Amino acid sequence: MRRLVVTAPPETTAPRRGSWLPTQRRGPIAKSTLPRRRVVRCGLSVTGFGLSAVFYCLSFTPSLLPRSWFLQGVVAGLTAVLGYAAGTAIGALVRLRCWPSRRVELIAWRLLFALVPVLILIFLWLGTRWQRDLRIRLGMEPQQEYDAMRTVGVSLLTFGLLLLTARLLRLAAHGIARLLERLVPESAAYCAGFVVVTVLSYGAFDGLLVDSLYTTADRSAAITDSGTGSGVVRPDSVLRSGGPGSLVSWDSLGRQGRNFVTKAPTPRQITDFTGRPAAEPIRLYAGLASAGDVRQRAGLLVREMERTGAFDRAVVAVFTPTGTGWVDNDVTSSLEYMYGGDTALVSMQYSYLPSALCFLFGRTQVVDAASALITAVHDRWAAMPAGARPKLLIFGESLGTYGTEHTFGTAEKMVAGADGILLEGPTFANPIHQRLTRDRAEGTPVWDPSYPALPIEFASRAEELRSRSGPPPKVVYMQNSSDPVVWVSPSLLWHRPQWLHGERGPDVTPAMHWYPVITFWQTTVDLIFANKAPTGHGHVYKSGTVDGWAALAPPPGWTTADTVRLRDLLDR
Repeated sequence: MRRLVVTAPPETTAPRRGSWLPTQRRGPIAKSTLPRRRVVRCGLSVTGFGLSAVFYCLSFTPSLLPRSWFLQGVVAGLTAVLGYAAGTAIGALVRLRCWPSRRVELIAWRLLFALVPVLILIFLWLGTRWQRDLRIRLGMEPQQEYDAMRTVGVSLLTFGLLLLTARLLRLAAHGIARLLERLVPESAAYCAGFVVVTVLSYGAFDGLLVDSLYTTADRSAAITDSGTGSGVVRPDSVLRSGGPGSLVSWDSLGRQGRNFVTKAPTPRQITDFTGRPAAEPIRLYAGLASAGDVRQRAGLLVREMERTGAFDRAVVAVFTPTGTGWVDNDVTSSLEYMYGGDTALVSMQYSYLPSALCFLFGRTQVVDAASALITAVHDRWAAMPAGARPKLLIFGESLGTYGTEHTFGTAEKMVAGADGILLEGPTFANPIHQRLTRDRAEGTPVWDPSYPALPIEFASRAEELRSRSGPPPKVVYMQNSSDPVVWVSPSLLWHRPQWLHGERGPDVTPAMHWYPVITFWQTTVDLIFANKAPTGHGHVYKSGTVDGWAALAPPPGWTTADTVRLRDLLDR
């Protein structure tokens, strides 16, 4: 009886991973013999985990402003994700050149497991100290010690959610690649899957998220703008827009416009400060609904100025507001107290949105509005006899400084265009500010430059304006050395800024250092807290404006003691 012998076919040796050998196929759509990539279960990248740990630790290093425990946790989690993404990409590039052995990878993991917890504990301790010192430097209450544990919890949650989102996107890319693999080579299929997911994700982010958020924010801001602040009532004075005989209706002023025209100090309050009889200040404003476009609104305000006798006052001041139309009442009131109410202040709204959104999506709005209003007022003022003109002062804060600079175009025209221009918290995109800083006198720091060629003064602290000598400047830039609006810029991603070279600004901690990507990210996050810092720090100038006005255009007999007394009054 014969025995049936079955012989197995010869084994086919699969090519090594990364081999250039072609895959043997049977038929037009034979499956690849390369090992399948894990799609659902995928371990962490050793290089990604290592760099994420480094980024996580660096996120606790100090920046310009202190952060709350919750914000620090979110920042740490986001920073760790950035590190993980960069580390994973580096690991992928390394594997293209040489595939490390399993033994090397295990050793790397053991080292990370031993070192990372120690490093995190050290930087948590250092970060707590840095935050406490920074808060003390800015005159703020220190945080509690147990906030560090809450920070860790928020950071881990943030990191986990973002990593899960990235893994889901990766899963989608793998799924699309599996479908395409039957039609095209494997490498092309995975490339196409990545491209499809990237395009769809960008479209969802830009079209659905960004556009929807912008539209929602615009509508919400428009609704808010239609409201009226607590205690704000329609004025009964003919010297205010929205009042009796005004060419601008009360309803068209918007929320910030109604605040602007009603919150001026009364003649009685001004008299109590000056000790002399005071005039009633003139305040005029045009909202977005007051006229059809910026030129019509500017022309409307000039007619309002003629109606109220604004050009007969000692001072006419034009204010370019922030995005929502807001003007700091400390800035306006300080000028009215200094001149005994003999002032006429005008401003005009150009957007419903905050300055940050206007800066990103609509900088032309502030330029058009500032140019229309400043030009209209200046032309009417310049047509008066030289000896009969009031002082023409111009003010801009934050995005308002950007619009003011673009209106004049050059520093020389700013100096010649008004009796005084006060600019607070200029943005990094301001063209004139960039030129003046770049061409500053040798040996002066970038945070407090000197430009002797023109009567232009810079101040990193308001009080330093009191000690200057000589004739008054024509332009004053007030820029707190801890103001992220002034110092954040895209170049922080790859270049160490000059404000972190050598001597630091008076409220910048010596513990702050520059790290690629990290410093840009941290300074950008500082923008969130910039308006919540104490006066004289961050993006908060408030009563410090008195020093600016006193340096530019002091009224007769004004003294440093008057400046201190008025600042105390405004701070109360």
